[in-house]
Amino acid sequence: SSIRRMSDLISGTDPSVVSESSRISEVKAWLVSQFDAVGKEVPEFEYTPRSISHLHNLMTLSQAKSQAAAIVAADFRLKAAEYRSQAARIREILENVGLAQESLPSSVVSSAHALANVANLLNIRDTELSSFLVAMGDISLRKTGVEEKRAKVEKESKILLDYTRKAISRLTYLKKTLAKLEDELAPCEKDMEKWEKNLAMMVSKEKQYQQTCANYKAILKRVGYTPEISHGVLVEMSEHRKDLEKKTKPILDTLRSYQDLPPDKALAALAIEDKKRQYAAAEKYLEDVLQSALP
Repeated sequence: SSIRRMSDLISGTDPSVVSESSRISEVKAWLVSQFDAVGKEVPEFEYTPRSISHLHNLMTLSQAKSQAAAIVAADFRLKAAEYRSQAARIREILENVGLAQESLPSSVVSSAHALANVANLLNIRDTELSSFLVAMGDISLRKTGVEEKRAKVEKESKILLDYTRKAISRLTYLKKTLAKLEDELAPCEKDMEKWEKNLAMMVSKEKQYQQTCANYKAILKRVGYTPEISHGVLVEMSEHRKDLEKKTKPILDTLRSYQDLPPDKALAALAIEDKKRQYAAAEKYLEDVLQSALP
C-alpha cells in the first residue's frame, strides 16, 4: 500500500488530494448557488481544511433539508390539487341542487364562513355537531386543567411572595444589625485591647503567684509542715489546752493556799509533793495530747 501511495503521489493522482479538491469544488458551487439566489456575491475568505470541512457539512445538511422540503412541498401541492378538485366537485354538486354560493343569502354565507372559522379554530375535520361537542368538551377539559394550574401557580406565587417578603425583612434586619455591629466595632476593639493588656498583666501576676506559692511550699516542707497540721487540729489542741488549764487551775490555787498554812513542815511537804505529782501528771497528759496530735 505504501508503494501504491508513492506511485499515486508521483503520478499526481493521490485519492485524498482528489477528494479534497472535489469537496472544495462542491462547496464553491453550493456557495455560488446560495448567494446567487439572494442576489449577492460570495465573499472572499481563505479555504482551509477546517473551513472546507465545516462548509461541506453545512452543504450536506442544507441539501438534505432542501430535498425533504421539496418532498413535503410536492406532497402539499398534490393535496392542494386534490382539495381544489374536490372543492370544484362539491361546488358543482351544490350548483346542481341550487345551493351555489351566489344563490345563497348573505346571512347564510356569513354563517357558513363563521362555522368554517370555528371548525378551523377547533381543529376539527368536519362540521358535525358531535365533532363540535367533542372539541368543546376537550376545550373545557383543557380550560379546567389550565384553571387548576393557574390556581396552583397563584398559590405558589403567593408562597414565594411571602417568602420573598420575609427574606427582604430579614435582609433589612441583617443590614441594620451589620451597620450596628460596624458602629460598635471601634469601641469593642478598644475594650479588646484593654482586656488584652489586663490579661497579659494577669498572666504575669499568675506566674508571680505560682512562684510565691512554690516558695511557701518549699518553706513549709523545710520546717516539716504536713497537711495533718491543719487549722482544725490546732483548734482542737487549743481546746485541750484550755481544758487542761481549767483542770490545773484549782490545783495551782490549792498550792497557793498552802502557802498560808502554819509552819508544819512535814504536812506541808507531803501536801506539796502530792500537788507536784498531780501537776506533773497534768503536764504529762498535755504533752501526750500534743504528741498524739502531731504526726
